[in-house]
Amino acid sequence: MKIFSAEQIRRWDQFTISHEPISSIQLMERASMAVASWISENCKAHKKAVLFCGNGNNGGDGLAVARMLYLKGFDVEVLVKDLTGKFSEDASVNLKRLGSISGISVRNFDQVEHDRLDDKTIIIDALFGTGLSRPLADEYKELVDWINKKENIKISIDVPSGLSADSLFDDDSIVLKANYTLSFQCWKRSFLHPETGKFTGRVIILDIGLNQEYYNITETDYWGTDDSFAGSLFKPRNEFAHKGNYGKAIIAGGSYGKMGAAVLATKSVLKTGAGLTFTLAPQCGYEILQTTCPEAMFIEGGEQFISDFNVDKEAFIGIGPGLGKHKDTQKGLLRFLKEHQAPLVLDADALNIISEDPENLQLIPKQSMITPHPKEFERLFGKTENSFKRLELAKEKAKDLSIYIVLKDHHTQVVTPEGNVYYNLTGNAGLAKGGSGDILTGILTSLMAQGYSEKDTCLLGVWLHGKAADFAAEKHSKESMLPTDVIDELGNVFIELNNRAEQSL
Repeated sequence: MKIFSAEQIRRWDQFTISHEPISSIQLMERASMAVASWISENCKAHKKAVLFCGNGNNGGDGLAVARMLYLKGFDVEVLVKDLTGKFSEDASVNLKRLGSISGISVRNFDQVEHDRLDDKTIIIDALFGTGLSRPLADEYKELVDWINKKENIKISIDVPSGLSADSLFDDDSIVLKANYTLSFQCWKRSFLHPETGKFTGRVIILDIGLNQEYYNITETDYWGTDDSFAGSLFKPRNEFAHKGNYGKAIIAGGSYGKMGAAVLATKSVLKTGAGLTFTLAPQCGYEILQTTCPEAMFIEGGEQFISDFNVDKEAFIGIGPGLGKHKDTQKGLLRFLKEHQAPLVLDADALNIISEDPENLQLIPKQSMITPHPKEFERLFGKTENSFKRLELAKEKAKDLSIYIVLKDHHTQVVTPEGNVYYNLTGNAGLAKGGSGDILTGILTSLMAQGYSEKDTCLLGVWLHGKAADFAAEKHSKESMLPTDVIDELGNVFIELNNRAEQSL
């Protein structure tokens, strides 16, 4: 799905109003009904809602939601900055509509009844929406700070107040910390970065019927890889296929004491469906790999570490898991990169070896995929102030080197050589364990061997990795799930993909 900026979303609203046609107040009513319906359906244990509404259209949404929740049986209280102040045109209409309902109390912020905020009360944030262009200040800053200290369930409409839709304000700026964010039509970039996404809680995207033509014709560099998008990339198996149709995959990794990483990567290659799987590893890992991965074939690359990277040129290669940085490994890898022209997957110690000298970056074959976590990215390309700046640098480097950068994070970003960014919408904190990245390397290597394009490999592979982790977390919890649990769930993800593919026929 496309991810639009705040300005693009504003134009989307206007396009919808002029092309349906529908008035702005009717569109606000539609959005507010979606919010009120979600709250009514999902907050049945709560009897009261206190809405903090600003003077703009986000406040107008809140005022309309207040009316609708009251009609659905909630005890409703509304707080505004100043009842006599100036409101936007549509917010004024909804404020007037509230005035005709005697059961709804509308007061100024400073008149909030503290003792009425019991554990059955929901706080609904409708202070500022996507139009906010600067950090909160003065009374709004104090109000949000006060709300954040409350233990009530907090629901933000569209975006948490104080949060930019597209970027990061000052590190010390005040933002309302929501339990849920009910946002309209598409994801916002700030929901997907660690510095800003921590304020959103669970994000629910509500479809409010904005015009599809605008979505189709409007260009953006930013996308979200959701279940539907990933499903469109998946290629079901041909019933008459044989192992030769699904390629040769080689994992080059492992060293003395780090064979587990090579095992995890090899297992994930196998579970993702490569036709033939090989592991290039040192002799010290022979028994380990043959015992744990009997379906894979062993290629010896050294004694205690890999020094010889001579492999079948017809195979697709993923290099890095548990590789180590022995000086002979470094020499062997750099020699291999100088001679090898086909795309690769490079991860972990392969990236750390390359980062030793900036000139080594030029050895990465065009269209290759590198999968750094933030620290590895920093070693390769330099330090940045925050994840937004890191992503901009990744876009620059992906273009310069003609490579795909899979920037691992809570919402991993795939950056293409053309400068497009795809945020992955699967995955969870259970992946914050050693070994998780090795699995991703195996998945990507396997998909490339099977004939997926580099771009589709990255997008589908990262989604598969996250989706399997979501299944594993459901069974084992984020705390207890292991990388091997993620590998075990890949089969269930493929079952889901195949079922969806059959249903679309």
